[in-house]
Amino acid sequence: MLADRIEGLVGAPRFAMLVVPDHWGMAPLGAHPAFRARLRGWADAGVEMFLHGWQHRDEVRYERLFDRLRAGVMTAHEGEFLGLTASQAEQRMREGRDVVEQATGRAVSGFVAPAWLYGAGARSALRAVGFALAEDHMRVWRPADEAVLARGPVVTWASRSRARTASSLAVAAVARSSLGRLPTVRVAVHPGDLTKPALLASIDRTIRALAQRRVVSRYADLPQPASGAR
Repeated sequence: MLADRIEGLVGAPRFAMLVVPDHWGMAPLGAHPAFRARLRGWADAGVEMFLHGWQHRDEVRYERLFDRLRAGVMTAHEGEFLGLTASQAEQRMREGRDVVEQATGRAVSGFVAPAWLYGAGARSALRAVGFALAEDHMRVWRPADEAVLARGPVVTWASRSRARTASSLAVAAVARSSLGRLPTVRVAVHPGDLTKPALLASIDRTIRALAQRRVVSRYADLPQPASGAR
């Protein structure tokens, strides 16, 4: 299990889980009591739970070429919150938060958009819903006042195709050797990573290398800047 592997590398409960309430519209959390029980067990053990979209699928038709490239080529149509209106995003955030909190019995720690992509509607909805934290590719921030709590890139892997796998392995190798001076680096893994031994080996090497120079921390440990700090 991926959670057990990460726990062995960083120690429990110093990692977070990003929960999708109904992945691709085919896996509603409410219909799977056994998995809800596992989520509650992880939450009780101290694993931080973040809402990660609603279905992790982007169904918006984009007019701008740049947005079409981001939605289709860069993220394989999984940037769910890139093109939503504020009302659409707010509805999915509120309903998703309720589903996850009912499953875990605890308040979610924050919100992370699928593919770390936020459109203007999603950013507006974040403030309206009142999540304590949010993050994108380069920062963690407090939506209420946009105060930045941490800056640093995300290192992640892709298993969907040979090309995506190869590129993610290359990026991880560069990260291990070139991010030594950055105080904060985030690492994100996915269940699909379990399907490829090369990805698992890269994840192990990357986490160990990055942890040699840093303290592995929880989101709850982030310093809280004064209101409005950017």
